[in-house]
Amino acid sequence: MNKFFIILFHTYLSKLKTKSFIITTLITVLIVSGLTNLTNIIDFFDKDQTDTIAVIDQTDQLFSPLMKQLTETNDQLKLEKYNGTEKSAEKKVREEEYDGVLILSNDQEGLPVASFKAMSIADSSVATDIQNGLQQIKTKLAASQIHLTNEQLGKLYEPVAFNKIALEKNAKSEEELNQARGLVYVLLFVIYFAVMLYANMIAMEVATEKSSRVMEILISSVSPIKQMFAKILGIGLLSLTQLAALLLVGYTFIKRNLESMSGGFFDVFGFQDIPIITIIYAVIFFILGYFLYATLAAFLGSLVSRIEDVQQMITPMTFIIVGGFMIAMFGLNQPDTPFITVTSFIPFFTPMLMFMRVGMLTLPVWEPILGIVILLLSVILMAIFGARVYKGGVLMYGKSNSYKDIKKALQITKNE
Repeated sequence: MNKFFIILFHTYLSKLKTKSFIITTLITVLIVSGLTNLTNIIDFFDKDQTDTIAVIDQTDQLFSPLMKQLTETNDQLKLEKYNGTEKSAEKKVREEEYDGVLILSNDQEGLPVASFKAMSIADSSVATDIQNGLQQIKTKLAASQIHLTNEQLGKLYEPVAFNKIALEKNAKSEEELNQARGLVYVLLFVIYFAVMLYANMIAMEVATEKSSRVMEILISSVSPIKQMFAKILGIGLLSLTQLAALLLVGYTFIKRNLESMSGGFFDVFGFQDIPIITIIYAVIFFILGYFLYATLAAFLGSLVSRIEDVQQMITPMTFIIVGGFMIAMFGLNQPDTPFITVTSFIPFFTPMLMFMRVGMLTLPVWEPILGIVILLLSVILMAIFGARVYKGGVLMYGKSNSYKDIKKALQITKNE
């Protein structure tokens, strides 16, 4: 057992100290910090930026109400009445004196018509704000032409009252579903990328040692089975270390910037009240999913003698992970469909799909428990089978990029 822990901590510490791990962790932390502070970063660069638009009002009636309308919605958009010709205004835009020119006129029915010209129309926010402001003015003018009062117009555009109520006992409300959806969405990405990254790392680690003939030295002193599980646990600790740092940084900045993150994504996907049971399930399914795929990756990595063959050997495993993730993304909007329910009990899909269902639905306790039991049994069976393949696989050299080599590896293990 002492040798087992020596390999475990050697795998963990050797990877932890590598430049690639430190650099990728720092880069990822910076990316997470940037994403969680995105609104502050955008505000920092845009706080002194004002778009000045020259307005040629051919009606002599639209400029004032439009300016009033835009003042209420966008304080970084400045309108200036321009009395020159359209061509001279375009010239000033080219000389960067103005950011754009707006020509206002009326159609045959007396309703607003506009043309907006700028050096580039790639940034649609300014044009959209102006268009929305003109739409409000047009609506009021059209309403006055057919003698509608403001009260009648308000009733016409008032949203229909539509309440969604779940009759199932203890079912989540719409607000709770939105909050759960946001958390599940984020954690699904964490599970997906972590399993993909660290399972590949295990396969590469085994193949690297085997290709360098280090494996021949190791198996003379430590059994291959101990090696496999020591490497799985060592890289598992490495993944938890990296994920803990990323989640801590992300959670800290989200909590700090929660008030400035209102609107858009954060109104739909809330992070204010995270149920502790959801976090517990996320940890359980992540750990079990990791061990399932890590064991699979370890014995697949033991079958190849060259690092170049690793990706080809683990490609089917990658497709399975991607398939589970895509099904989970589909299930975020329809988590209670029979297809999602059935596939959530398939071991290789359970870590993502069962967690998604637990986060989105109010399930009977036996369903997530059954999913955990299925995963545990699958991990045990995969570990037993994987250990036998690994034990023979590490002794196989030469060109090995076929799954027929699994049979050869089992035969070698049986003959020992």
